[in-house]
Amino acid sequence: MDKKEEAKREIILLNISGQDQRGVSATITDILARNDAVILDIGQADIHHNLSLGILFMTDSSRSGEIFKQLIFKTNDLKVQINFSIVEEDDYEKWVGMQGKNRYIITILGRRLTALQISKVTRVISDQGLNIDAIRRLTGRIPIADNEKQMDKSCIEFSVRGTAKDREAMQREFMEMAARLNFDISMQQDNMYRRSRRLICFDMDSTLIRTEVIDELADRAGVGDQVRAITESAMRGEIDFTESFTRRVALLKGLDISVMKEIAENLPITEGVERMMKALKRSGYKTAILSGGFTYFGEYLKRKFGFDYVYANELEVGEDGKLTGRYLGDVVDGRRKKELLRLLAQVENINIAQTIAVGDGANDLPMLSEAGLGIAFHAKPKVKAEAGQSISTIGIDGVLYFLGFKDSYMEE
Repeated sequence: MDKKEEAKREIILLNISGQDQRGVSATITDILARNDAVILDIGQADIHHNLSLGILFMTDSSRSGEIFKQLIFKTNDLKVQINFSIVEEDDYEKWVGMQGKNRYIITILGRRLTALQISKVTRVISDQGLNIDAIRRLTGRIPIADNEKQMDKSCIEFSVRGTAKDREAMQREFMEMAARLNFDISMQQDNMYRRSRRLICFDMDSTLIRTEVIDELADRAGVGDQVRAITESAMRGEIDFTESFTRRVALLKGLDISVMKEIAENLPITEGVERMMKALKRSGYKTAILSGGFTYFGEYLKRKFGFDYVYANELEVGEDGKLTGRYLGDVVDGRRKKELLRLLAQVENINIAQTIAVGDGANDLPMLSEAGLGIAFHAKPKVKAEAGQSISTIGIDGVLYFLGFKDSYMEE
């Protein structure tokens, strides 16, 4: 071979595995740097102190032999295994071309995630023609001992790429599977908006609190069964929300407003609210309560947890300090919640795609479908069926995992 002949360009995939130790990545990349190799891609994972490092680099045939020799000697000293494979340029260009394809983030969570649940999800991903690029665990490491400190939630996030054969069918299959196997799942397009959500709006009753306040008021007024029956019918979407609201408020006529303070101070707060709000506030999110319930209780939660906005219904109070059975202003129903979501996005000067809505009832569906990310939380069957994402197995702080938060971030 003529020494003057131009050296052939080579693309090499390097895989290193073995016991993790300080300096492996630095040592390997230093060898590549000294030999003027161009790193095209790099990735590393560590599971139980075991390293898996992959580097795709470009060099030429005049240097590759020396690179291989140095890497083999050094990895032998480090007591890690090394493998090389040549990547054809056509294959590399096809791989590069795929980066413009659709990308999705699929998140699964629950009290415990089993091999069966994970296998079912990954099978759907494969059958739909999508490829998994990366997998990461968002929750802390899981202890084996069955004690009080045992983890109460588990979350895994998949980064996938490609074009699904039938996106809607895939979403339906995920939701049906999650309900059947008792876990939660979210599938979101991985775009600039997914990474820059700024406003999150919550329903209040049966979402931020584990009760319907109007039912609590009705119990004090002695009309609990009547009001509760109307509430359930409205949440199932069987009757118009405004009609049901008017009928329920009328039944509260004559109730002394002093009971509202006692109810507020004893509200059963949903699991995870405090943890979620701390993380959202620290991360700069704006938060709002958009409720078909009552302003008095929304304002109580605003003071307690630091919500930025509250929009709910105002009960009319007579001069005698008792409820008149009427309300003031327009009812905050499903349509109004959707309008408020859009209004707050304008006030905060953000795209509607940067918003999130969380709720449980039929009157939440308009805002769930309008928001960039709509999450049904411990929702009624009708809402689950129509929502893109659902959380039913853990507390409301599960919302954080759908946003990509890791436990390690939240514990800082």
